[in-house]
Amino acid sequence: MDEATRRQIIEILDAHRIMTVATLRPDGWPQATTVGYGNDGTDIYFLCATDSQKAENLARDNRVSATINGDKDQMREIKGLSLAARAHRLTDEAEGRKAIDLLISRYPPQEGLDLEMPQPSDVALFRLEPVVVSVLDYSKGFAHSDLVSM
Repeated sequence: MDEATRRQIIEILDAHRIMTVATLRPDGWPQATTVGYGNDGTDIYFLCATDSQKAENLARDNRVSATINGDKDQMREIKGLSLAARAHRLTDEAEGRKAIDLLISRYPPQEGLDLEMPQPSDVALFRLEPVVVSVLDYSKGFAHSDLVSM
């Protein structure tokens, strides 16, 4: 992947904070859920409850598909990512704290809202390792995308 494409992927990741993650249920059907995420370059982190269906699905099969995009008023402004990735459950306390800090940093403080953030040991934290990324950019033409291997 060239540096311009890498920068474009990071710009899209930095511009959003919600993604849809599809995991595989035990019956083989995909399960798509919306999660918040934080990123450090192309490293993408998200969390879920330790007893969630998502965590159970990923314990069996760590392959995911994910999309990141936003709703735009003008079609030519549509940019997003669709990716195939491996989800790795974090076990390192320092990386877990980093992941939570990245997630928190996506949201400005809200007056009167005092949410206690979980400790890394209280949740299932994952890092996505993208394998293939489709970079969607309508400014280059209707439904234009570039497929890149990571």
